[in-house]
Amino acid sequence: QLQLVESGGSLVQPGGSVRLSCAASGFRLDAYAVAWFRQAPGKEREGVSCLGSTGSSTQYADSVKGRFTISRGNEKVYLEMNRLKPEDTAIYYCDAENLATGEDYWGQGSQVTVSS
Repeated sequence: QLQLVESGGSLVQPGGSVRLSCAASGFRLDAYAVAWFRQAPGKEREGVSCLGSTGSSTQYADSVKGRFTISRGNEKVYLEMNRLKPEDTAIYYCDAENLATGEDYWGQGSQVTVSS
């Protein structure tokens, strides 16, 4: 079965850090561009960061620049989130897309809650 699985979500205080992981089952993640999205209660899903299949190209939403880092290693993609703010509270989703074949997979989401 081909699927993505996110992990690492938690409850953290403002200013804290969380590292999310995205792992693939049934296919090799290194052949895919990977993006992280998030959806807060009552809001639309928004893009947070993305990473090219070669790992050399990264992009970040303005709201997370300088605080979040996307990276690839050990056949996973990570989102390191630092200096977290309450407005970062959301379900975070991983999306992997093979730009050559059009195959696209989404994870089930991982909850990150930033609260004191």
